[in-house]
Amino acid sequence: MHPMSDPREHYTVHLAKEDFKFSAAHFTLFPDGQAELLHGHNYQVELELTGEGLDGYGLLCDFVAVKGAIRDACERLDTRTLVPRDSPELVFHRGEAGHEEEDGMVVTYRDRRYVFPARDVLVLPVVNTSIELLARWLWHELAPGLVGSQVSVLGVSVAETAGQSCWYRAPVAQAAGEQNP
Repeated sequence: MHPMSDPREHYTVHLAKEDFKFSAAHFTLFPDGQAELLHGHNYQVELELTGEGLDGYGLLCDFVAVKGAIRDACERLDTRTLVPRDSPELVFHRGEAGHEEEDGMVVTYRDRRYVFPARDVLVLPVVNTSIELLARWLWHELAPGLVGSQVSVLGVSVAETAGQSCWYRAPVAQAAGEQNP
């Protein structure tokens, strides 16, 4: 046990910086076959890092690296249209030369057909672009960087509007050797 550790105590650091945010368009799919209209949110992200001990400097982890990682992830999501790659109901087509969609991505859902500029789309490895799955995706982006630190549990919250958010929490050890879902 490290001199800064006591087995009866734990620490939780909450990070909710003003720039932990991204603006993105999406549509949520529902079990009854309905889908929201394409719309956007100004998402806000928060983190909770929990551990039972501190390092030799009295810190739970390298917060500079954690803040950089969340800012990088938010930047990748920012000003994009988020589309769920793993939805069994979406069909993806890349435009073919000579057609109007040459530089676009065509996504169909039942009777809807979306045509997006390809560079504006971020296809995520999720079945839906819900706040629940965005929180889990961000957790998988961040947790591998915490393996080996004092952090034992990482929590990630994604809020799409004031008063509507989701927390995803899981043990950091779960990230060791995992691929992003």
